[in-house]
Amino acid sequence: MSKKNVILIVDDIPSNVQILANILKDEYAIKVATDGKRAVELAQQEPQPDLILLDVVMPDMDGYDVCSALNDMGNTKDIPIIFVTANDSVEDEERGLNLCAVDYITKPVNSAIVKARVKTHITIKRQYDELKFMALHDKLTGLYNRHYLMDEADRKISSALRKNEPLTIMMADIDHFKCINDNHGHLVGDKVLIAVAAALDKNKRAVDFVSRYGGEEFVTIFDNCNIEDAKLKAEKIRVAIESLNPENLTVTSSFGLVQLNSNHHNFDSLLKDADEALYEAKNSGRNRVVVYEN
Repeated sequence: MSKKNVILIVDDIPSNVQILANILKDEYAIKVATDGKRAVELAQQEPQPDLILLDVVMPDMDGYDVCSALNDMGNTKDIPIIFVTANDSVEDEERGLNLCAVDYITKPVNSAIVKARVKTHITIKRQYDELKFMALHDKLTGLYNRHYLMDEADRKISSALRKNEPLTIMMADIDHFKCINDNHGHLVGDKVLIAVAAALDKNKRAVDFVSRYGGEEFVTIFDNCNIEDAKLKAEKIRVAIESLNPENLTVTSSFGLVQLNSNHHNFDSLLKDADEALYEAKNSGRNRVVVYEN
């Protein structure tokens, strides 16, 4: 059974909240806020709403303020907002739409109109999320793709430098992967890639970033993590991969690690050093972790 989409209803008058909740509760999971501050808090909490029905006239923080606040935050700016309000002038509607609201419903609400508008924007949001996922993720493994890695790496490096926090890059490569494809076929090779990717993803922290770099290579960014701790993490992942046994095959991987330092001017220079450490791991027998040393 598929999960219900989540609707956040925001109105300072409980009876208005109840009316909307009664209209939508059979088809959607409902969250409720009776003030703007609470609405902003709930919008950031998991499970995040797929759509927000937002009253305009509220004390302290009105609907326009809530809309602006959500648009300014990276984790809420893509949540569609429908204003639901008694303010029915053209100017009010124009202001709401200019604040990036996707629709405008006037009170008193009509249940058929509410259902139709909500269904339309939930469908659009689902399609947008699917397209966004496809754009950022590798189709086979579900990990982030190389394109998104390059963008995210720049942000993480800038953050590490600004906060004076350590950051370590790990490049991993499946050993003898060409032989797996040649001897067992590409379908088996794909299953090996999926299993290794799952092991990398399972053994990361929430702040870490794991991506498929290309072919049988993977790159992990260990956020706020020095080289000693990263080496322990890499060794744990190495052991986890060796114990996978996908398709009854013994699979191993080699790892190259490098910590961000003053010699690195960009992500490319970090990757170059991680790749050099990975080459050394391959050259010295495979199935091991090597730290880059200048």
